Amino acid sequence: MNPHISWQGVFPAVTTQFRDDLSVDVDATAQVMDALIADGVSGLIVCGTVGENCSLSTKEKIAIMEAGRAVAKGRVPVICGIAEFTTAFAVETAREAARIGVDGIMVMPALLYSSKPHETAAHFRTVSKATDLPVMVYNNPPIYKNDVTPDILASLADCETIVCFKDSSGDTRRFIDTRNMVGDRFVLFAGLDDVVVESVAMGAVGWVSGMSNAFPKEGETLFRLAKARRFDELMPLYEWFMPLLHLDARPDLVQCIKLCEHIMGRGSFRTRPPRLELPAADKAHVEAIMKKALANRPVLPDVGITRG
Repeated sequence: MNPHISWQGVFPAVTTQFRDDLSVDVDATAQVMDALIADGVSGLIVCGTVGENCSLSTKEKIAIMEAGRAVAKGRVPVICGIAEFTTAFAVETAREAARIGVDGIMVMPALLYSSKPHETAAHFRTVSKATDLPVMVYNNPPIYKNDVTPDILASLADCETIVCFKDSSGDTRRFIDTRNMVGDRFVLFAGLDDVVVESVAMGAVGWVSGMSNAFPKEGETLFRLAKARRFDELMPLYEWFMPLLHLDARPDLVQCIKLCEHIMGRGSFRTRPPRLELPAADKAHVEAIMKKALANRPVLPDVGITRG
């Protein structure tokens, strides 16, 4: 574990809640956060992909960061996603996060521009040097088109504030390649729901999870079983969970996750354009997966989850 942080376990990528007029509902978002903490999750990611970062104004991001810090009250770490079009904008947001006092930032590559490897590295290096907050590097090439390869990550090993790597490529070999290059320099986090057990087996100590918004106890239990190598107990849970976890790998993952969250009574299905409500066939598909899952919801093994 990196000496600068103690991040481990399940960190749901919290959904941002919107009113009927699509304005941000900070109070409802805070309630979502509080319910997740009560159900035993290990941390929170606010303003991530699932939090619709790119659909939020800077003022709205600040309000959500402030709400996260106020709700958590130090019970769990709160990390804020930074997804901006330019390095300068990312630096500004990082400085706001430091001013508010969240526990860290999750930095995405500069969006829209398909950067060369040295440009991708320079973006992370510049943002990390602008703050004393610990930085999680977020790699999601299917969504953001820029791939933070193990080579790029290794080139950032001299940046003291970069402490964590979240990989959503789905290629769990990345964790081994990274360790072979720089040892235990970075704390490793799974970023794609439907390879979480494989990621833990390859060394991930945390999971930024989408579907744990709807099923936080199941998510935290699955992760802890994987960490403890209790495979006989985790496999029935993983097999039950997998159709839901696959939804996290879709381009419309936010709409899918929010619909599941809505069905569970934990939040609203509303998303802000350009994300629109799921078409009828897709909505029926997600509802059918949820109906089957809830009809066969497993009894969870004891993994020591407390709170409430």
